[in-house]
Amino acid sequence: MEYIDKVSISLNFIKKEPMSGSYKGMRYVLRKSSDEIEVCIWPEPYNFLRTAEELKQYKRFELTEDGKNEAVDWLNEQVDAQAPLWKSARETAWV
Repeated sequence: MEYIDKVSISLNFIKKEPMSGSYKGMRYVLRKSSDEIEVCIWPEPYNFLRTAEELKQYKRFELTEDGKNEAVDWLNEQVDAQAPLWKSARETAWV
């Protein structure tokens, strides 16, 4: 199932600036790192800088359109694969 739309993620944007977002308690950022796309996910509620490093998960992909599509596929897989973590983050984020 596709939650994060590949069309809404621009490879040209990622080549210039980090692109971040969130979905169902999972926050994410895609950014250029050398000749790759580095993707990081972490649970809500905090932003990238305020989140403890041990809560972050990283994965790298080729800096190509195919690599971007693989990165978005991976993000969508993680929404389901780690659903309890994201759900817990959403439930406790604003308490």
